[in-house]
Amino acid sequence: MTEDRVSQALDQDLVARVQRGEAAAFDLLVRKYQHRVAAVISRYIRDWSEVQDVAQDTFIRAYRAIGNFRGDAQFSTWLHTIAVNTAKNHLATLGRRPPNEDVDIGDAELFDSGVQLRDNDTPERELMRQQLEQTVLDAVEALPVDLRDAITFREVDGLSYEEIAERMHCPIGTVRSRIFRAREAIDARMRPLMDHDSLSKHSQAS
Repeated sequence: MTEDRVSQALDQDLVARVQRGEAAAFDLLVRKYQHRVAAVISRYIRDWSEVQDVAQDTFIRAYRAIGNFRGDAQFSTWLHTIAVNTAKNHLATLGRRPPNEDVDIGDAELFDSGVQLRDNDTPERELMRQQLEQTVLDAVEALPVDLRDAITFREVDGLSYEEIAERMHCPIGTVRSRIFRAREAIDARMRPLMDHDSLSKHSQAS
């Protein structure tokens, strides 16, 4: 799996966790995308304090809507759209006109390298992101072939259960079972990292 596909698989797993009620998983998505979201918003809004407020609003809206996210688009693309709309709504509320052209997600990723968008603990957060992605990759690689193929077809290639069943020459029920078991195995590998992250945040807040 390429780095992009690992990142997409990580997003899908974290989104599924959030949809099951694990708020800590959304914190990890915020950590992963907070600078990219700020980069998008900063192309519409110049004041940094406003950018931070609109970014926070973006993630609140995303959290409220994530139950409806079905993976038809990549999570990053979905979140990018929410960020753009939130920035435009913010400007409209203030009676200010947004730019004539929307910010392309690729441009936002390039702009995300700007120093002004980074804070002091970025290295720790980047390390956490890398650890999570490596953990997902290791977990997927460690799966039996039938489970690995099923989860890859679903989370990376975006195939429907019917398409996977046809591709793997098995009933849809078997596909669902394999994907469930694969997700359980990945969850088990990720849980120690998430528990450690929650404990670290609790210690810092104390």
